[in-house]
Amino acid sequence: MTLLILRRLLGFALTLLAISAAVFFLMNVLPGDPAMVILGIESTEDARAALRDQLGLNDPVIWRYLAWLGGAVQGDFGVSYSFKVPVAELIAERLPMTLALAGLATVVTVALALVLGVYAATHHGRAGDWAVMAFSQLGIAIPAFWLSMLLVILFAVTLRWLPPGGFPGWDDPIAALRALILPATALALVQSAVLARVTRSAMLEVMRQTYIRTATATGLSPARVMWRHALPNALVPIVTIIGMQVANLVTGTIVIENVFYLPGLGRLVFQAISNRDLITVQAMVTLFAAIVVTANFLVDLAYLWIDPRLRART
Repeated sequence: MTLLILRRLLGFALTLLAISAAVFFLMNVLPGDPAMVILGIESTEDARAALRDQLGLNDPVIWRYLAWLGGAVQGDFGVSYSFKVPVAELIAERLPMTLALAGLATVVTVALALVLGVYAATHHGRAGDWAVMAFSQLGIAIPAFWLSMLLVILFAVTLRWLPPGGFPGWDDPIAALRALILPATALALVQSAVLARVTRSAMLEVMRQTYIRTATATGLSPARVMWRHALPNALVPIVTIIGMQVANLVTGTIVIENVFYLPGLGRLVFQAISNRDLITVQAMVTLFAAIVVTANFLVDLAYLWIDPRLRART
């Protein structure tokens, strides 16, 4: 098992290295002059040439990548062209918002999907099953940004229960939570629709197994059979989708944070792209890719915890 974890760690590190290289080289072949972005279009060519030399933009791209990688390993992603502060400071300032939003959306997604998926499986072919499948199909079809606007119209404009956008800060936890409810719900409803279908399918497959009929025949309650015996054995495909959806929830904040004007990483990416702040975009794309790879790595480790057969093979 230790050897398997070490192999996964090596693959994790190599994947991050490949992603960082790909992002860096793609950012550096895009048209545009960073020196002109920083100094403005009215700057002189001599001033731009001096700034390019100061930033090392005249060096070979491979040396610039190695220098950037060495700094990134130490948490130094360079200085933002548009904000004029280190990119690491921008990330540290906005990361808690994005993590809180993605974390809340993940909790809602998993709780809602498991309940709906198990309910649909235990009511297979009946009205409850059809209702869950209809919700799932509708959730898959509706874009998160459009659902966000519907939620704002209903709960913020019409009912006035929740704020339509913005963030009051972390000084008031209750107000902060209220500001995150609508965006987290918009993310969770779309993702839970997919996860509910997977949960239903996995549960139906497990419920056909002999040990489930045996557990039922011994007199155990249907709820205990479902939650204690069936669901744990259906977790491998469910955890796979959860791992993918954690990545989708984090990257999905790029759209949702702009809809609700939340000061997170998603809004930072949008602002950096609008300002052609390539060094910030480069760091953010690499960070989001690292989050996706990390989620997949944690899913691999979760397999070992869920399924003893996998531990026995290692």
